[in-house]
Amino acid sequence: MPQLLRVQNFMLSMDGFGAGEGQSLEEPFGHAESRGGRAPRLPIDLASWAFATASWANRTEPGGSRGLDDYFTRDFAHNIGAEIMGRNKFGPQRGPWTDENWKGWWGDNPPYHVPVFVLTHHGRDPVEMEGGTTFYFVTGGIREALGRAREAAGGKDVRVGGGPGTIRQYLREGLIDEMHIAISPVLLGRGEALFEGVDMRSMGYECVEFEKSEKATHVVLRRGGVTK
Repeated sequence: MPQLLRVQNFMLSMDGFGAGEGQSLEEPFGHAESRGGRAPRLPIDLASWAFATASWANRTEPGGSRGLDDYFTRDFAHNIGAEIMGRNKFGPQRGPWTDENWKGWWGDNPPYHVPVFVLTHHGRDPVEMEGGTTFYFVTGGIREALGRAREAAGGKDVRVGGGPGTIRQYLREGLIDEMHIAISPVLLGRGEALFEGVDMRSMGYECVEFEKSEKATHVVLRRGGVTK
């Protein structure tokens, strides 16, 4: 099977925003912030479809729903050997690293369990966490990060985890093979627009799957010529 570059379980509002405006340490997702005490706290209306599933990675109690939403939640880690994320997703710091004790939002055992390559302009030593996650900080741009992630993935797929700006960079270069987007019935009004300045149609992407649950509409987009 080919090694794909994928976006999986990316949460989007009906008006196309993947995060709110004004992100900070206190409000990682900006004005759309949930007050639910999760770390990082997600915009509750965007993530409710995933929170309810049996396979949600942060579930601490037994139970949860099965069905379509759970199917996509399980796919988050399916055949994934490495992740790429932007620095804004890793943490709230900007510019040179002033606090190297910061190791991400997720505690000692982040939910990735694979090597994670963080795009940044400022180098830093790798950070090894519990559960198989090691954060590597890449200063050479998106193609360097992709090359390192593909090598680390050992033939498995590489996931681009976000945020929206990082996904757009890979889309503009035509590098993403497949995207799963979960669209929730909520309007954010402003924030980071996932597809701003990206002409998906002219770049050969097409919708190959479109299914609706009670809480979200799941859309799978695939670049023309990509087979699974």
